[in-house]
Amino acid sequence: MSGTSEQTEGSGRLKVVVADDQAAVREPLAAVLGLAEDIEVVAAAADGGEVLAAVAAGPVDVVLMDLRMPVMDGIETTRRLTEEHPEVAVVVLTTFADDESILGALGAGARGYLTKNAGRQDITRAIRAAGAGQSVLDREVQDRLLATARAKAAAPAPSDTVGQPLPDDLTPREREVLTLIGQGLSNRGIAEKLFISEATVKTHINNLFAKTHIRDRADAVRRAIAAGLA
Repeated sequence: MSGTSEQTEGSGRLKVVVADDQAAVREPLAAVLGLAEDIEVVAAAADGGEVLAAVAAGPVDVVLMDLRMPVMDGIETTRRLTEEHPEVAVVVLTTFADDESILGALGAGARGYLTKNAGRQDITRAIRAAGAGQSVLDREVQDRLLATARAKAAAPAPSDTVGQPLPDDLTPREREVLTLIGQGLSNRGIAEKLFISEATVKTHINNLFAKTHIRDRADAVRRAIAAGLA
């Protein structure tokens, strides 16, 4: 499969897969998105298996992903895409805004998270942002993440590192990376923001996680907020 940016530059349109197990949602959504001049809906999928097949057939830039689907749910599908097709961005569009769903999707690599209260302009804006390596979170989702992180920071468990100060041996670059993770940027987004390679970003993240005992990306978001970096 050719690189995403190369395909987008060649066609001038973002190639999008719409994934939702309900045809009554999937088909109208695909039709509405197809009206945008810079978006081309290349496939509509009813489950995670169909998403992976559509991406493999490619090219695809962005997957608009429902979470609750048969065969393979949205979180597992997002995880597979992140591992196998890291050039493809995932934007979640779901009715669920609970902590488990949000953190699960973001931890799996989703670049955006919207609820189905989002309007057409919000969805197209999120797709464009994801295609450009940026992250977009629904206001409800942002508020939920902040409330959860602040609650945990205020009363951390004895084994939790969220409330602990950041170690003194963090480099300025590692602090920058943690700040950008806290702002919701993906590895690619961080690389573009700091003008470094994704491989270098991964190295900084590995070092950062080792020094701070951060477990995963969701934990990093909480730690960044607790430290006042995001």
